[in-house]
Amino acid sequence: MDLKDKAALVTGGGTGIGRAASLALAKKGAVVIANYSRSAADAEETVRLIHSEGGRAIAIQADVSQEQEVRAMVDAAVQHFGTVDLLVNNASITRHIPMEDLESVTGDIWDALFDVNVKGMFYCARAVAPYMKKQQQGAIINLGSIAGQTGLGSSLPYAVSKAAVHGLTKSLARALAPDIRVNCIVPGAVATRWWEGREEQMNLLAPHLPLQRISTPEDIAAMINATLEQEAMTGQIITVDCGQTL
Repeated sequence: MDLKDKAALVTGGGTGIGRAASLALAKKGAVVIANYSRSAADAEETVRLIHSEGGRAIAIQADVSQEQEVRAMVDAAVQHFGTVDLLVNNASITRHIPMEDLESVTGDIWDALFDVNVKGMFYCARAVAPYMKKQQQGAIINLGSIAGQTGLGSSLPYAVSKAAVHGLTKSLARALAPDIRVNCIVPGAVATRWWEGREEQMNLLAPHLPLQRISTPEDIAAMINATLEQEAMTGQIITVDCGQTL
């Protein structure tokens, strides 16, 4: 798929992988809708950076865990650009809880992580699907995590939520075929603000990876673009982790 002039909705588009994906899509000629929940200034900076390079972008606020906010966001995007051709389901949250500390994992934490990380991705996919089906083409990328493959992550509920994202990807790929392709990019450690306060831990990890480096948001964005462009692939779980899971 040629990304030029396609309308791309990127959730969590203000920071980290979301910003890198927004910028990379804009460089391919896509028009970008940078979604944010609370990071308004960051999302507006993403838009400013795209505009400075001659691209087109807007920022739209919505909490993806709230179905009505998602539908309002997609309606606003369609009013601006006529449709939504591409969706990058990037918005995710976590809670840092030692894996062995089961007692700290409350029902509220389970609900919060699944509401954003799993149900939010479903709400966004469902809201854009009619527009993609109308055009008989569209592509969705869900952001998973190696935590969903290894069971080890920032917390037990986070790892389980990302395993659910991988399952959601396969189910949506079946449900939305043949018009809409759905794939999942699975990063390992990525140098984003998620490591804030734990940078030393991140730097200690790098030499032990086969490629001896930590992935950048731009690494993940490049794979997002490549997967959006690949028209012969759906339902795939694609790991980009500098060999972390080898």
